[in-house]
Amino acid sequence: MDAIKKVEGDKKDHEVKLFALSTCGWCKKTKKLLADMDVEYECIDFDKLDSDEKKEMREELKEHNPSLSFPTIIVDDDCVIIGFKKDEIKEALEG
Repeated sequence: MDAIKKVEGDKKDHEVKLFALSTCGWCKKTKKLLADMDVEYECIDFDKLDSDEKKEMREELKEHNPSLSFPTIIVDDDCVIIGFKKDEIKEALEG
């Protein structure tokens, strides 16, 4: 399942989930930032999901971000960052 993958990193302090689109420039910037920070995270490339997976992931994403926009980063299931907000992402993961 290529659309949902665990991205390895040395920093495992937080449970991080990234909802992204494989073609989105802001999503790519978010992935690069997480890689540069060496954060382990689960990446869901929404546009690569099959229809059943997409339905399931859409419901999960909607719980955190009703507008279903990308990127959406969920940290420890309680901190939700919508869009590429570099400072907020760093603060959530380093603070």
